[in-house]
Amino acid sequence: MTSKQRAYLKGLAMTMEPILNVGKGSVSPEFTQSVSEALEKRELIKIGVLKNCLDDPREIAAVLAERTKSEVVQVIGKKIVLYKHSKKNPRIVLPGSGKVEA
Repeated sequence: MTSKQRAYLKGLAMTMEPILNVGKGSVSPEFTQSVSEALEKRELIKIGVLKNCLDDPREIAAVLAERTKSEVVQVIGKKIVLYKHSKKNPRIVLPGSGKVEA
């Protein structure tokens, strides 16, 4: 992903509210499955890290990205933004690609 594409996704995510929250249970297999399903449906999601979660948001983002084969767009404070291109239902056209990313 280029810096221009990342900046575009950051702009889209700015107005989004977190759709999932990581709590004290941290990253469970069930939570990972929820993230994967949300990414397939929406492509771009924002995740909140609650105060009772003792893990570092950057570490959580890296683990989720690895497990769901997605990309970390950004981590700001306790907010994580992930992107994964949907093969079934693509919605986001990244700049510079001229087409929906494959």
